[in-house]
Amino acid sequence: MGSAPGRTVIADPAAVRIAAVAARSVPGVYALGGGAGRALGALRDAVGAAEPVQGVRVEVGQTQVAVDVSLVAEYGYPLHRLADAVRGAVYQAVSDLVGLEVIEVNVEVSDVHVPGLNDVRSSEKTRALGSTQL
Repeated sequence: MGSAPGRTVIADPAAVRIAAVAARSVPGVYALGGGAGRALGALRDAVGAAEPVQGVRVEVGQTQVAVDVSLVAEYGYPLHRLADAVRGAVYQAVSDLVGLEVIEVNVEVSDVHVPGLNDVRSSEKTRALGSTQL
């Protein structure tokens, strides 16, 4: 059974969401994005409006896709191995689900989350106590 005539267009937001879900599924990925974007993400989480695609950018062509992922790693995971695992998961998901050739998956580890050290709640407690030590 062949394909019916017509054209299929995969929009960037669809490919971004697939890549984001794949990246988040890798153990050791604390969050996607970094810096100010992460702070906005924490605010969105607090009000129940999380945006799971933050930190992922794609360029979708007619037959190929390139993906950039920026992430925050959990402390204790070797960063190069984590980046390789994310690259593999994103490559596989985008290839399988988008159906286009993935020409590259670039991974940037923008920060490392240390439990208790850089949690939003921990920094609020520090400010409430008037401490300037970190």
